[in-house]
Amino acid sequence: MSPSPMTPPPGCPMHEGKKPEEKPSPPPGCPMHNSNTPVSDKLNELNMMPNLTQDRQADQTIELPTERTISSIPKIAGQSERWEYPSPQQFYNALRRKGWETPEEHVETMVDIHNFLNEEAWNEVLKWESLKSCDCNEDPYLARFQGKPQQISPKARFHTWMGAPQPFDRHDWFVSRCGKETRYVIDYYEAPEESPGVPVFHLDVRPAMDDLDSVMTRFKVAAKEKWEQWFPSDESSSSAANPSS
Repeated sequence: MSPSPMTPPPGCPMHEGKKPEEKPSPPPGCPMHNSNTPVSDKLNELNMMPNLTQDRQADQTIELPTERTISSIPKIAGQSERWEYPSPQQFYNALRRKGWETPEEHVETMVDIHNFLNEEAWNEVLKWESLKSCDCNEDPYLARFQGKPQQISPKARFHTWMGAPQPFDRHDWFVSRCGKETRYVIDYYEAPEESPGVPVFHLDVRPAMDDLDSVMTRFKVAAKEKWEQWFPSDESSSSAANPSS
C-alpha cells in the first residue's frame, strides 16, 4: 500500500499559533521506542520501553503535563486494554536521557506528532490485516514493538539510492492474531509543508517479508496498485476529473 501524505487533524495543538520557523521536527527515533536509549531503568522486553518516571528535571523551567493518553491500539487479545502513550513529562525525560537538546515549549507538540503518527500507522496495519482470513475471527493486536531509527530498512535504502529522502524514524511492530505473529516495518518520512507551519508526513507501512504469506500479500497489493495505475477504471477516472465529487 503506497504511503500517503498525512497532516494532523483540525483542532490538533500542532495547528495552533506555530510559526514555520518554530515548528519542531520529529526526533531522529522515538525515544520511548528505542531499545538503545541509555537509561538506568529496566526495559520491558515486550516493548523495549524504559519505565520512565514523571519526575521534573532539575533545570526544567516549564511545567509539563503528566497525563497519559490511551491509544486506540489493542494490547492484549480479546480484551479492552490499550497501549498508553507517554506523557509530555515522560517524553521530555526520555529526550534528555538520550542527550537531545529539546526546547521545553515544543515537547507537547512533539508528543502530539508522536501519538498522531502511531494512530495512523495502526490504521495502515489494519488495512493489511483486513486482507487476511482469520478462522477464529480474532481482532489483531500489537503484541510488542521496537524502534530502529539507526537501522534503515532495505526498501528505504533502495529508495534513498534512487534519490528519495531518508526516513527520520523506523519502527518494527509485531502484530498477533489467531496465534500467529506478523512483523510490520514502518518507515516515517517528513514531507514538504502544504501550508506554513503545518507538518506533513508520509508513512510506509507493510508486513516484513519474513514468510511466504507476507511476501504474497505484498506482491498482490503491489500488482493491484500497478494495475489500477495503468488501467484506471471509469470510477477512478471520474474521481480524478472531478476531485470535489
